[in-house]
Amino acid sequence: MISKTEVWQRGPVENIPALLQPVAHALLQAREEVGEIMNGFPENLLWEKPAGAASPGFHLQHITGVLDRLFTYARNESLTNGQAYTLSVEGEKDNTTQSMFQLIELFNNQVSISIDELSKTNVETLTDVRTVGRKKIPSTLIGLYFHAAEHTMRHIGQLLVTVKVLKATA
Repeated sequence: MISKTEVWQRGPVENIPALLQPVAHALLQAREEVGEIMNGFPENLLWEKPAGAASPGFHLQHITGVLDRLFTYARNESLTNGQAYTLSVEGEKDNTTQSMFQLIELFNNQVSISIDELSKTNVETLTDVRTVGRKKIPSTLIGLYFHAAEHTMRHIGQLLVTVKVLKATA
């Protein structure tokens, strides 16, 4: 059973530097919330777009992909061809064979990978410059980590509302 206490209220996440605790808390909270939000959600509604909003399937793919991409940039690496392709087909029902359960598992696994990377971060490098994308948009390591957390939580909120609307109209 998921605790009613939010992750940030449970104390420090083991092995995560103090400055990165908020990022870890947000990602772990997101993982818990995805499980709760999607519990009992009908698979046949996964790709529905109520009022043109993004589908639950898109949100699940996107938050997984964003974490993968932002943590790639955080490692000071460029995206692989596979990552670029994944980005190009996010939200396209016809370009995925993954079930809802598989999309949730992919997200859960990406959170675990991200938490592991946070645990290995040298806090002395948090203000080091990192660039994003082909345009090499400037950021910092901590900027990428913060954006990974807030962007994930933004999509969790959108997922919650979309799922509630779809359940209510099904």
